[in-house]
Amino acid sequence: MQWPDADSGLSEVLPRDLGSLFSDIYTEETRYRFCGREMRITEHYGAKLGVAAPVWDAALVFCNFIEEQKLNFKGKKVIELGAGTGIVGILVSLLGGDVTMTDLPHTLSQIKTNVAANLSDDYLHKVRALSWGLDQDKFPQDFDYILGADIVYIEDTYPLLLKTLKHLCGPQTTIYLSSKMRSEHGTLTFFQDILPQHFVLDVVQRDEEEDINIYKITQCHN
Repeated sequence: MQWPDADSGLSEVLPRDLGSLFSDIYTEETRYRFCGREMRITEHYGAKLGVAAPVWDAALVFCNFIEEQKLNFKGKKVIELGAGTGIVGILVSLLGGDVTMTDLPHTLSQIKTNVAANLSDDYLHKVRALSWGLDQDKFPQDFDYILGADIVYIEDTYPLLLKTLKHLCGPQTTIYLSSKMRSEHGTLTFFQDILPQHFVLDVVQRDEEEDINIYKITQCHN
């Protein structure tokens, strides 16, 4: 397929009219508990946020993976891509990580609401806009971890995500991507054909019931 110029940015290829998918406007708060920490996450449903509103299963599977594997983020510098509700970044922050949570500008108010409810206002400056393929140069390359949950689902964004990962990933960086394996969106192609050209990756967990893979990605190739 023909991919857009990465310089056009993520916002140019995301669906603009999501009203038919999320026409009702309402909020829903759910309590989650992982790693001994309880989180209150509010989802703001409506056409404005669209797919960024819900807590997707891949995020919950990844939070459970963090708990089961006892991943140590204390004192580590972390960036989350496509944070959505912020549940992953909030959990990692509660575990001592220095987390920057990013997403498109129109989603930041939802993330900030959940950050304020679970952390403190001191963390609000860590919520920042990042449009893949456009804004990544505003961010450093010294992160210990890059995290993403269910961010691989629109084929036109794949070169933009790849460009962003290549910029953010330094020699010390480990990337974890938790992804629903949507065959209709070419998700497997991204992980099997595109990423291996630039990174080394392994499936570290497979949820057969939910069809979700967690990938550990390392060793950026120049």
